[in-house]
Amino acid sequence: MLDDVKAKVHQYLIAKTNFLSVKDNMSDDQLRVVVIRAVTDVCEKEEIDISEMERATLVRDLVSAVVSLGPIRSLIEDKTISEIMVNGVSRVYIQKDGRIEMTKIKFDSERELIHTIQKILSASGSGRRVDESSPYVDFSLKDGSRVNVIMPPVSLIGPVLTIRKFSQEISKIEDLLRLEMLNQPMADFLLAAIKAKINIVFCGATGTGKTTTLNVLSRYIPEDERIITIEDTSELRLLQDHVVSLQAKPPNIEGKGAITIRDLFVNSLRMRPDRIIIGEVRGEEALDMIQAIASGHTGSLAIVHADSPKDCFSRLVTMILISGIQLNVGEIRRQVADAVDIIVHTELFIDGKRRITHVTDVYRVPEKEEVALEEIFYFRQDRIDDNGRVIGEWVMNKRKPEFYDKFIKRNIKLPPGFFE
Repeated sequence: MLDDVKAKVHQYLIAKTNFLSVKDNMSDDQLRVVVIRAVTDVCEKEEIDISEMERATLVRDLVSAVVSLGPIRSLIEDKTISEIMVNGVSRVYIQKDGRIEMTKIKFDSERELIHTIQKILSASGSGRRVDESSPYVDFSLKDGSRVNVIMPPVSLIGPVLTIRKFSQEISKIEDLLRLEMLNQPMADFLLAAIKAKINIVFCGATGTGKTTTLNVLSRYIPEDERIITIEDTSELRLLQDHVVSLQAKPPNIEGKGAITIRDLFVNSLRMRPDRIIIGEVRGEEALDMIQAIASGHTGSLAIVHADSPKDCFSRLVTMILISGIQLNVGEIRRQVADAVDIIVHTELFIDGKRRITHVTDVYRVPEKEEVALEEIFYFRQDRIDDNGRVIGEWVMNKRKPEFYDKFIKRNIKLPPGFFE
């Protein structure tokens, strides 16, 4: 019922008032007054009876939905822009088609920029805060876009706002193929790996598409599995019904009450998960993840910031070392190799295209007690043409990967011509 009332009030504001032309110049209080009046008028006219609590919820949702975004509104609404970077009041950059460029947009004052930041934060519903005493924050918008804010005195150039927009146009493996992030054999293999509960770590630098790739592939997890997602800032968008989403909590103003990724991971093991998906592994939780996989929680997916599969493997080893576990480096390397089956590396190329450059098999060589990383697929760049486009091809290794028995165990068949 509340959704119907909300739609009627929204239509009333558009059709019966000059709301659209004046809302960007309104303060929060003025915006709230106009919405309250509209709710009252619609309820009286339509003879709708709602409680005070429902009325308050309705007003809050409507105010959040029409939050003023100031000068950057046009950038937010432009679907071709993937990232917005506001470096103080006078420098606003965007990323479009994989390339960064400066815009002509400016804020009138630092006060206006701070006001826009606070309105975006309020509309997110995250319950987080940012000010001089807590000068940086990460949060997500309702559409899944990720926002980072860092304020003075930490920032020396004034408030800095970074918005990484969530693209709803990339949701299926066909979308990755259309964008030329991978080829058909890689798509077939990765989908089979998801169904066979292969443990996969996605890596790459910032903005290379690793979270997008994980998001797309995670949607092919069977519907009958219980999925637990663990994130620092909500970015994962799964379509399955049986999903439990957990999010870390920063400390309060007194520095207490923090709930870490590691805390959530340890708790998730008691929640009877079929799959655990970690938005980003960046610390001691790497040890818990590796131990959980070793104890039977297969099919785990995770993200690590790294420049290559080799760097990704080394970072996992380092993160386990800093947990203080009493094992030598060699034994930790072997445990990681036993737990992680595949590393998928993504990269943003000079032509603005994001590509999966490596799908790497991670395994232990028993007779030598060593760890090996061997490419299953890799992208071989041949040249850059006159238009600046990267020309190359994906190469497949015919060697059967070490985890191939998991495909057989779960009766997952690959198309003909894959491995010898």
